[in-house]
Amino acid sequence: MADTAAPPPNVADSLMLAMVASSDAPLLLLDGDLTIIAASHSFGRAFAVDVTTASGSPVFDLGAGEWRSPKLRSLLTATASGQAAIDAYEMDLARPDHGTRRLVIKAQKLHYADAAAPRILMTVSDVTDARIAERLKNDLLRDKAVLLQEVQHRVANSLQIIASVLMQSARGVLSEETRTHLTDAHNRVMSIATVQKQLAQAGQGDVALRPYFTQLCQSLGASMIRDHDKQSIEVSGDESRVGADVSISLGLIVTELVINALKHAFPGDRAGKIIVDYTSRGADWTLSVGDDGVGMPEAGGEATPGLGTTIVEALARQLKARVAVTGSKPGTSVSIAHVQSAAAGGNGVKPPEHAV
Repeated sequence: MADTAAPPPNVADSLMLAMVASSDAPLLLLDGDLTIIAASHSFGRAFAVDVTTASGSPVFDLGAGEWRSPKLRSLLTATASGQAAIDAYEMDLARPDHGTRRLVIKAQKLHYADAAAPRILMTVSDVTDARIAERLKNDLLRDKAVLLQEVQHRVANSLQIIASVLMQSARGVLSEETRTHLTDAHNRVMSIATVQKQLAQAGQGDVALRPYFTQLCQSLGASMIRDHDKQSIEVSGDESRVGADVSISLGLIVTELVINALKHAFPGDRAGKIIVDYTSRGADWTLSVGDDGVGMPEAGGEATPGLGTTIVEALARQLKARVAVTGSKPGTSVSIAHVQSAAAGGNGVKPPEHAV
């Protein structure tokens, strides 16, 4: 039967000393009195210590006394007694002519053949450069956030100016067709301004869709609905939140579909309601915009697809979603659905063929 007894202490000591001395990491091997038994050559190079003379000296006498930290002494004493282990203690080491370095110290009591002679392995990592890089990154992120806020503010102001110019131009032209195009452009710019404002308020986080759509529809209603006693826009849905990039696409889809419904579903100031709804389950979601207006044109009476239709189709493809249109009797309902298991290679039925 093979002999499984522990090797003699001198053999164990020799092996341990050899391992410590050859380690690439700055290591100290201490006894129960916190006196240095051995130091790795990497420790000597990192902290300008002569490892050949360090042996036999208390760890707190290293250098010019910069290691004399009461907190470190307390932690190492607790480790030597077996009451604790130092997992990641951070301390600043101020050495003459070397500047202050940030260190992370780990220490643990070794299970040793001689229980009466405890051994502590102490590892020292210099994280100064890493901390500087981290602070620099945080400073850059803060500067980026401030710059982004400034850009958003300037974009919002520019959009408001463009919208005002478009509306003034619409009021001054004689051509009804030109006035209609300028008004449409004004409404789209205002909707984008609302999208931008909502996303700026949300910051870098996810966007709650129901309040986002509500604000967007309020802006559209304020600029396009003449009689709010006759026509209204209602937003419903769950508490879904999406990333800012997705919310931009969804907001533009809602804008186009609501503008389309307001222009075509209620001719002659007909009374009616538009309902915007969004629900999701896991990765699957459905956005719908429905109205109780005059409904889809009769067969053979479709107009050439307009800009709004093209925008909705392009955005739906970007979201890997399908577009479907149904007559709701009365009215029309357009749904954009994303189903995880469904192929997203193309859209389904096109939106209403109105000249948006």
